[in-house]
Amino acid sequence: MAGQYVSKPTSHARDGIHSHSKDFTEVPTPPNDNLALKSPAFNSRLMRALRRETVDCTPVWLMRQAGRYLPEYRATRAQAGSFLALAKNPELACEVTLQPLRRFPLDAAILFSDILTIPDAMGLGLYFVDGEGPKFERPISSVADIAKLAVPDMDRELRYVMDAVRTIRRELDPAIPLIGFSGSPWTLACYMVEGSGSKDWGKVKALALNEPRAMHQLLGVVTDAVIAYLGAQQAAGAQVLQVFDTWGGTLSPAMYREFSLPYLTRIARELKREDAPLILFGKGNAPYLEELAGSGTQGLGVDWTVTLEDAARRTAGKVAVQGNLDPAILYASPDAIAMQVQASLDSYAAGNGGSREGHVFNLGHGLSPDMLPEHVAALVAAVHAGSRQRQLG
Repeated sequence: MAGQYVSKPTSHARDGIHSHSKDFTEVPTPPNDNLALKSPAFNSRLMRALRRETVDCTPVWLMRQAGRYLPEYRATRAQAGSFLALAKNPELACEVTLQPLRRFPLDAAILFSDILTIPDAMGLGLYFVDGEGPKFERPISSVADIAKLAVPDMDRELRYVMDAVRTIRRELDPAIPLIGFSGSPWTLACYMVEGSGSKDWGKVKALALNEPRAMHQLLGVVTDAVIAYLGAQQAAGAQVLQVFDTWGGTLSPAMYREFSLPYLTRIARELKREDAPLILFGKGNAPYLEELAGSGTQGLGVDWTVTLEDAARRTAGKVAVQGNLDPAILYASPDAIAMQVQASLDSYAAGNGGSREGHVFNLGHGLSPDMLPEHVAALVAAVHAGSRQRQLG
């Protein structure tokens, strides 16, 4: 009999790798003849929440949950020799993906990779400079450069990503969902044109304004690539997919609606993902929540510049809402973190008719290297305890 999760956290080992799981019990769920054909992760907290179904407590995962704040990650990265060497080694990428789940009872794993794998596979030559972030050897500098771009072969240029997904899915507790991801078309275009990060994204905005047809051509081929890339990750074993629209919020409303929103909507509507829910995350996306909720996505990730109460009310039950604690709160004490977590949980419920269904807890952006693992542990514990207590109350 299919059941829903109840609050009995256990720890399972798979090939010596410990991850936190939850027991199933005979709690009735609506009849569904297809449940027997689904993977165990289909009935996980995260996937149920993304379907706006009842869960025993709010699921939580964190952007950059595998990263430099963990000493074991730093050791594995040193072993690899560089960030790119780490990301392109499926076995080591699997190792760092699983590291945070050994420490914390997180409700999902997220593929360890980088958002710039697609432009790298298109031939732009990704490399990293310590203290400066990602750069491209051959950024887009002309309309002719755009005309040469093509969707990469997922089985050749991006095979290392799919091999990592398959390896992680093999080693991960089958009841825990694996999240695959991509950068958004606009965010990828930003790096492809600028050649690196930027304070104002002046080059890419100038291209959009001076050569709008060329920009739409660029965004079109990148969107085709993102759809193929996410589809390949899903086929390799990812059960949830997220698009990071990191720089969409830097656009004016008119430019956002022309150069970001239509391409996010294309992904949501054209990506054949079967039972894999899609989350659209965007920094600074608060002005566009109603439009994003109508895109066809199942989840909408928001940052800390909008309250969860407001986000829940404005999306009106059309999508699950993910977020949105300010990452800087993790520099506070564990008690202060717990208070802020509870305030976020209560804010979502206030905007969702008193219910916490349809909420996935996350930060409004990623963890930073100087954050303390003990504070991350306090956050995860506070989410589970605080949301379970609300239900019991």
